[in-house]
Amino acid sequence: MREVAAEMQRPCLLFSGGKDSLVMLELARKAFAPARIPFPVMHVDTGLNFPEVIAFRDAKIAELGAELIVASVPDAIERGLVKEPPGGSRNQIQTPVLLEAAEKHGFDAMFGGARRDEEKARAKERVFSFRDEFSQWDPKSQRPEIWSLYNGRVFPGESIRVFPLSNWTELDIWTYIAEANVAVPDLYYAKEREVVDRDGMLFAVNDFITLKDGEKSEVRSVRYRTMGDANLTAAVPSTADTVEKVVEEIEKVRLTERGATRGDDKVSEAAMEERKRVGYF
Repeated sequence: MREVAAEMQRPCLLFSGGKDSLVMLELARKAFAPARIPFPVMHVDTGLNFPEVIAFRDAKIAELGAELIVASVPDAIERGLVKEPPGGSRNQIQTPVLLEAAEKHGFDAMFGGARRDEEKARAKERVFSFRDEFSQWDPKSQRPEIWSLYNGRVFPGESIRVFPLSNWTELDIWTYIAEANVAVPDLYYAKEREVVDRDGMLFAVNDFITLKDGEKSEVRSVRYRTMGDANLTAAVPSTADTVEKVVEEIEKVRLTERGATRGDDKVSEAAMEERKRVGYF
């Protein structure tokens, strides 16, 4: 993070309010303490977020005194930049909103919280992920990173995406949260919640998930492993209501959080890679 701040003209930290971006924010705080974080924090808001996550985001940014930039997908839909897609997933239309905001603010480097263990397309990433003048990603033309040496040289119009947590695992994240006492949204901890079972995935009944004809909800002890859009992110059965219990639980699981709970990644086998090639994180 210090190297990016030193090398690049206008970095930015992408923030969703989820566990990975909260750990990344904590690392940024420590990297530059006692000074403030020297780059803005940006959230690409789909308008379908869990309300608890938005409230947590605002409180955390205020606590740190950081600069928050919100790139709004609903606003982009209203302006005609993107169109509402069928099926309920706004993941595809996040990319133009992200790229518009990056161009508007002149960002030449953007930190992301992606990890290699999340999804196979992300396993192809470098820590410094080069993007061309169209913000496109080509996994075959990435730069070597030998002995943790990073090449941040870019030409006008080009940029890099930076993944400080690339070699971390979900267990690493939760171990760090426990050791550093990092606060995370309550949704990550198990409690009794009203859910509906759809194709083996447990969706909480909320403003974005309503019961269809013939469906019945039930109250179960569940928690969330990842924070995506509230209409597509499922919970998992769990009794882990403390950070120590979550660490114990993660030590035993074998399915990644995205593979287990993110409906927007099940569009195709290459859904993530297709989005990444055109500018997604």
